[in-house]
Amino acid sequence: MSITVTFIDPRGKPVEVRAEPGDNLLRVGQGAGLPLEGTCEGQMACSTCHVIVATEWFARLPEAIEEEEDMLDFAAGVRRTSRLSCQIELTEDLDGLTVTVPAESTDLRRM
Repeated sequence: MSITVTFIDPRGKPVEVRAEPGDNLLRVGQGAGLPLEGTCEGQMACSTCHVIVATEWFARLPEAIEEEEDMLDFAAGVRRTSRLSCQIELTEDLDGLTVTVPAESTDLRRM
């Protein structure tokens, strides 16, 4: 069963992506061409994969661990529902998830 994730890109345009349960949100977003750099390749040593989870979805995610909260302190445009996309494993329960890539996001791999 595939699931749908909607990313709102930095310009406000929705990008709907199909993913499989077990996929990592960072890799799914990168595959869709979104500016989610993921410098540390998902090792939670940076904040370049920061996303803002839609309020109605935030409580459905497992709580962020302390290390993720610490990394979010370095992210630009942090909100109450901010998360690192590398820490979100997609499940069937997340079918329809919506996240926003902050306007401050840049992907230096593309420069």
